[in-house]
Amino acid sequence: MRVQLDDEERQVAFGECLGRALNGHGCVHLAGELGAGKTTLARGVLRAYGHGGAVKSPTYTLVEPYVLDDQRLYHLDLYRLGDPEELEFIGGRDLFAEEALILVEWPSRGEGWLPVPDIEVQLRLAAAGREAQLAAFTPHGRAALERLAEAPALAGAIRHGERAAT
Repeated sequence: MRVQLDDEERQVAFGECLGRALNGHGCVHLAGELGAGKTTLARGVLRAYGHGGAVKSPTYTLVEPYVLDDQRLYHLDLYRLGDPEELEFIGGRDLFAEEALILVEWPSRGEGWLPVPDIEVQLRLAAAGREAQLAAFTPHGRAALERLAEAPALAGAIRHGERAAT
């Protein structure tokens, strides 16, 4: 599935829709070059669960936990990760075992250690904003993409017939 995100407002709205489609749990890999909008997308996902504050990429802390009502969300940024084994030292095994929604920026830095994501979002700069290409790798991910495709807020942004392999 491809989604055209013409501006920051549309990108945050897309994140909110994605967050709702995931029903509060799962693992999402956010990939793309610097400045592609991974943290902006994470802000939208967090807004779906009631977070109204600022969202910074946890580049130095590696993980930022959020508890919103009874929902647990974790935002990871692995850009500065020296070795995937470092995830063990920050409690990664326990984190991925929780019933939570986990957003992982720079997942390639955790390759070989991270679990298979439910959804991977590949962001890239496009002429007028960003483009997101989504792929699902689990039944939960496929169901979430089906719900996402029906989101009224994304009408006109989803390019039908251009689905990535799921």
